[in-house]
Amino acid sequence: MSDFSSGLWHWYITIPTLLGIAGCAWLLWTMGKHRASDPIKSIGGGESVESTGHVWDEDLRELNNPLPRWWVGLFVISIVFGLGYLAIFPGLGSYEGNAGWTSTGAHQAEVAEAVQQLAPLYARFEQAEIPALQADPKAMGIAERLFLNNCAQCHGSDGRGSKGFPNLADTDWLYGGTPEAVIASITQGRGGMMPPMAAAVGSADDVANVVQYVLSLSGKATDPASASLGAGKFAVCAGCHGADGHGNQAIGAPNLSDRTWLYGGSVDAIRHTIEQGRHGVMPAHESKFSSSQIRLLSAYVLGMGQSQ
Repeated sequence: MSDFSSGLWHWYITIPTLLGIAGCAWLLWTMGKHRASDPIKSIGGGESVESTGHVWDEDLRELNNPLPRWWVGLFVISIVFGLGYLAIFPGLGSYEGNAGWTSTGAHQAEVAEAVQQLAPLYARFEQAEIPALQADPKAMGIAERLFLNNCAQCHGSDGRGSKGFPNLADTDWLYGGTPEAVIASITQGRGGMMPPMAAAVGSADDVANVVQYVLSLSGKATDPASASLGAGKFAVCAGCHGADGHGNQAIGAPNLSDRTWLYGGSVDAIRHTIEQGRHGVMPAHESKFSSSQIRLLSAYVLGMGQSQ
């Protein structure tokens, strides 16, 4: 938060809030004391009622009747309640309140309570093998809801991903498609980084030739002469992707010889990758999910690829 604001934000919140409450109290007090200078007799000749001085159609006057006492009482109670609330709970900038309540603390308490209530439900899945979980309709129903609530935002509700987000419904795996690899991806997260390689490859023509060679690895139509020239320059890429372009799952280097493209397989997309690099992050979920939930998600994700 300190990166986006200064200490002045505390006073920016506190001062207008307190001035607003004080202004309401002042308005109530002054309006209760103020009387216009044009008294008239009420209907029936009883007690005089003050007039605001506003007259329409020659004899239609706006009277300054006093506010009902119950209304004034509620107004005063609202002011006292507001001051009391701000003293007990956070609401004045960085002031935390006497009660020590925070929205973060309340959220954490609710999460802890939910985890405790759901613990018996997930206990039965703790030691189950992945194939057994995949064969359990109840387990897969729970896993599907976990996926839709937490993973679909990036990978899509059907797991097919999008540009920059891996397709989980095929059989192509950046880090391997074993249960251990998928569990590690969910638990620890992944950080894939392709550095800009244009300077290492050479000139713009060299980059264009490497693009043609990469396309040829996956069997796409290319310029044979350009691809042949790019084969030699591809040596700077082989350290990660391998001499044959089959990639390296140990470091998440994509297989360039298939037709699966994380950022697109067009000439422009491949050139951009070489010139600008790519950086993808899969956040770690170890602190968010229990070990049983991670096993359920892993079984569900692996099942997506197996169904193809």
